[in-house]
Amino acid sequence: MKLLIATDAWSPQVNGVVKTLGSLVAELRRRGVEICVISPDDFPTMPLPTYHEIKLAWPWPSVIRERLIQFRPDHIHIATEGPIGWAMRHACLHDGRVFTTSYHTRFPEYLLARAPIPLDVSYAALRGFHNAGHGVMVSTRSIENDLAARGFTNLMRWGRGVDLGRFSPDAPTDALPHWPRPVFLTVGRLAPEKNIDAFLALDLPGTKVVIGDGPSAGELRERHRQAVFLGQRGHDELPSLYAHADVFVFPSLTDTFGLVLIEAMACGLPVAAFDVAGPRDVIGNSGAGVLGPDLRANALAALRIRREICREHALGFTWEKSADEFLANVEAAQHARRRELESAA
Repeated sequence: MKLLIATDAWSPQVNGVVKTLGSLVAELRRRGVEICVISPDDFPTMPLPTYHEIKLAWPWPSVIRERLIQFRPDHIHIATEGPIGWAMRHACLHDGRVFTTSYHTRFPEYLLARAPIPLDVSYAALRGFHNAGHGVMVSTRSIENDLAARGFTNLMRWGRGVDLGRFSPDAPTDALPHWPRPVFLTVGRLAPEKNIDAFLALDLPGTKVVIGDGPSAGELRERHRQAVFLGQRGHDELPSLYAHADVFVFPSLTDTFGLVLIEAMACGLPVAAFDVAGPRDVIGNSGAGVLGPDLRANALAALRIRREICREHALGFTWEKSADEFLANVEAAQHARRRELESAA
């Protein structure tokens, strides 16, 4: 099989979309799938306004068409709704190619946090983007239900995974600082949509530790000087930091999944979060976390959760299972396209 993935999010960006796509590509290549990735590396770029670490590509249609002709993919997956995604969507519709898309990010809510753009307007644009394909891959039931209510069609489930060998309670912690206990940790992009301020404002004992970087980093450091800000940390460092903490606090109200949730649990770290899409689907009634409207109460209650419960729940999330679901969705989309052609004949 030859799979082409078009994405506006790719390394060296550090976020859940890049981690998901990188893990998918690695697993599919291990199975013998030939993959071509079209990313911002292939085009001139400019910094995203207000978020300079993200580069927006200027995708030349001629480059995309040349890549399609040379690679001759059996299937095309459009991972993001940025300039590359829209350009690839146009090429697929022009040529009558079958393609799927994935919905990783609540862009309407992210935009609303920065500009007065009504949700209905943003969702209408996304609905037009995704409904043109032969399947929209979403990570959880809550997101599937929400998008279905907004008129999105051909929704498919595509879960996420974690490297259970790398993320483990046995990760070494000897070299880490001895912060006052308990240690409450959060990991994520320091941007308005991640709601990090809700965590930092909590009256909690011990130490609050923040891992990540982003446009809000300077403001958050200035306002919350008692917290420990470690900045962006490499993938190899994260397991030890998870294993060293006592509770993982996830304040986001807008994430569609939250890969950091299963990374934390894989290291035996209990979760405290709001009862919203993402945590609701990932944690559920597993006992590996505490969900509810009072984030402080959730964080304190999570201290009583046994770490073995968290690790056990995380074992159900693997990249092998995620790749199986992705391939099943591709086959379903291809089958739907064959039925369309047969009906038109």
